[in-house]
Amino acid sequence: MDLTFLGTASCYPCPNRGVSCTVLRNEGDCWMFDCGEGSQIQIQKSNIRPTRITKIFITHLHGDHLFGLPGFLCTIGQSGAERDTPLELYGPIGLRRYIRTSLELSRSMLGFDYIVNELAVPEKELPADWESWQPVHDSTGALHPNEKPGRLIEPDEHGVWHCYGDKRITVKAAPLTHRVPTFGFVIEEATLPGKLDSKKLLDLGVPPGPLYGRIKNGENMTLDNGDVLTPQDVLGPQRLGRKIVILGDTSCSEQITSVAMDTDILVHEATLENELLDKCIENGHSTPGMAAEFANKINAKKLILTHFSQRYRAVSDTLKEGEESVGKLIKQAELVFSRGDVVAADDLMQIVIPQH
Repeated sequence: MDLTFLGTASCYPCPNRGVSCTVLRNEGDCWMFDCGEGSQIQIQKSNIRPTRITKIFITHLHGDHLFGLPGFLCTIGQSGAERDTPLELYGPIGLRRYIRTSLELSRSMLGFDYIVNELAVPEKELPADWESWQPVHDSTGALHPNEKPGRLIEPDEHGVWHCYGDKRITVKAAPLTHRVPTFGFVIEEATLPGKLDSKKLLDLGVPPGPLYGRIKNGENMTLDNGDVLTPQDVLGPQRLGRKIVILGDTSCSEQITSVAMDTDILVHEATLENELLDKCIENGHSTPGMAAEFANKINAKKLILTHFSQRYRAVSDTLKEGEESVGKLIKQAELVFSRGDVVAADDLMQIVIPQH
């Protein structure tokens, strides 16, 4: 499992950074989180094939997280690769209309099917100055020829949106405080079985092969002598699955706290330095100190900062007079978050998330 950062800038792409786009790769599946302008260019610079993207999660409908989506869908379509299942997209209400309208007005046919699952936005999450804005989950309008009906996902009694789940992994969402309805996503693996004691199996006369997989999946096995071998006999202790929290733009992440606890990786924006706290909050963003405080609160093991203002260059860049690097933001976060590593994401950076 690994994260690849395709875009790490805020607001608009610049020569040295693309805007928000991150890909999580797990056992061949690739899931994209946000798709800012130019993401279809950025992914071609990486070792990720666009056709391997099976799900796209959009945190909010600001352009620097969304404007690359129609072009990226068309890039996938131009590949000519066939898909067994539709591409699934998740995001706030309005995402369906944005994709449909963009594709219809540009007369774009994709060559594959897609599904948009929208997250219902409670009235209390709408900014006060958006009273006239009424998001509509359009489930009855004419679908684009490549569009299949999607779900409207409502929050549960704890204020958590359950987006996706299978035997291996789940994705949940919760709201963040920003200028428009915004979500953070929590990706969590199921508990993993313990390591198989292959030597013990060989000593018992069980040769390597399909039987090993069956017992690792929890099945009992009857040996040639009639003894019943249970998984507990040859498996070590269970291992916790990995957990990753990827937040959209936020000036307060309080509402996602409960589902984000004890994460291995927290990806949190840090648009401006601590000295610009008031400006940051006014625009619905965070400083490194704010990101670090939240990392402490949820017991994160690693904090990855992203979504930087264009005023900050990469650590590896040669600075001109008056320029500053994200190294300043790292230091400010490290003063608060001392329990784990702090990393400033750079475009095309890859972070491996090892198993426990």
